Amino acid sequence: MPRNILLFMTDQQRTDYVGYAADSCVSTPNIDWIAQHAHFTCCNTTNPICSPARTSLITGRYPRQIGTLTMAGDLFPQIPTFMQALQGAGYKTYGIGKFHYNQTYPWSTPRGCGMDPVAGEPDEKSYGYDFIWETAGKQQVVSNYCFYGDYLAKKGMLEQVRDFFSQSGGKNGDVANHNYDKALPWPFDEEDYIDVVTGRVAREQLRAHPAEQPFYMMVSFCGPHKPYDAPQRYLDMFPLEREDDFILPEGQIISDEDKESLYRQRRSAKAMIRLIDDQIGETLDVLRERGMLDDTLIVFTSDHGDMLGDHFMIQKGVPWKQSVGIPLAVRLPGAAPVGENTAPVEISDIAATVLDYAGLDTQRVLSRSWPAYNDIIPSRSLLPVLRGEQERVRDFCFSESDFTEERIDGVSITSTPYWRGADGCRSNAWQTIITENSKYIKYLGYKLDEMPYEEFYDLKRDPQERENRIADETYREQIEQARRRLSYMVDHYPPAQKTWTTACAANRQTAKD
Repeated sequence: MPRNILLFMTDQQRTDYVGYAADSCVSTPNIDWIAQHAHFTCCNTTNPICSPARTSLITGRYPRQIGTLTMAGDLFPQIPTFMQALQGAGYKTYGIGKFHYNQTYPWSTPRGCGMDPVAGEPDEKSYGYDFIWETAGKQQVVSNYCFYGDYLAKKGMLEQVRDFFSQSGGKNGDVANHNYDKALPWPFDEEDYIDVVTGRVAREQLRAHPAEQPFYMMVSFCGPHKPYDAPQRYLDMFPLEREDDFILPEGQIISDEDKESLYRQRRSAKAMIRLIDDQIGETLDVLRERGMLDDTLIVFTSDHGDMLGDHFMIQKGVPWKQSVGIPLAVRLPGAAPVGENTAPVEISDIAATVLDYAGLDTQRVLSRSWPAYNDIIPSRSLLPVLRGEQERVRDFCFSESDFTEERIDGVSITSTPYWRGADGCRSNAWQTIITENSKYIKYLGYKLDEMPYEEFYDLKRDPQERENRIADETYREQIEQARRRLSYMVDHYPPAQKTWTTACAANRQTAKD
């Protein structure tokens, strides 16, 4: 039987916003069903920003290797993806929902003047998809014209929806008192909601897929990313809880007005996730109806988390667990359940896992022999863990970021945003080493002849990352080990070299002959 692969993905979902989590605050019965086989509680993104995380997932590489360290630019088409490898192995590949492999346009691009994946369909397919139905994202629909935008335009709704997203608070904030999202409920028919349409397209394609051919399908939802715009029916499933449990380790104070905004955003995020869970359930039902469920590897994950007021932050791009930690649940057909796994895994490991399941060698299919550094693939298959053969495939996670959305044009990373706490020592650019028991962070906003600002957290004793132990001699050996590990990662995973010229001496000689 075909060895099918189905990847469900959300945008900006915290690890505690899944039903199976020990500290869960939301109900997700269908995601929980996937997690019954295996779920990883120390899964971390390689970069807590959309484009870097998503390009890392499909290439099995760190964003630093492929030129996607922040959300400013495109994934270079010469970098191999696991979808291309699956195509070569006879799979039909589907990309449905949010891709965000490209950030061609700057944030200041006027309404409707951004990218057009519909017109650029052949280029988008070149990443390894036979079929695409791409959404730009909710905020991005204002600037871009995607397949969801095309759907809205054909219904005469595009400009109304753009107005709504702009009214909802399209501008990104950074901290609790720079929070612009109004958490307005979706004012149109539920059937036209972006994640409902995404799920419907996925099910249409699954019903039409030839049963004898293996498939890979990514169903990538846009929630619970802002704007927090859940339809009212789903909002009604969750009371507005005014629980003042924000993690504020440095004595920050959130005003009552700002708390109220966060309460409403939390509620909408939970409602959006429940809607997505229903869409996942309906999609799994199609597999059951077609007798494909027992032949399909099912993966659920997100690209990064959401601070939602903790550490006085909102959104993403920071090294705290609410931002860098992501849910990961996997159902491996024919294998006995392994349940919770606490060992470190990365979003990049999904690539090797998918390829291994398809019977492909990750190193061979994701590498290029030339030019330099194109054969360094950090992705590791989780199948030995999923089969109960190993407890772990790595000892630590590596993540880094430079959250340029908070930076002003022309301002270098040595300029520090004081609202991040630590007396302004935390810069936008940072690198981190994470184990199941500890986290080491190095901030890169230091000047020549200065020492970088560092933090170290004992996650066993301090899971909320409140007490920086970098100066505590008790942890000296662990801190030194983390520093060595970080140096190793930076030194051994350089950017892949690229080629572009078409001139070739052999062509000249052929012309002469």
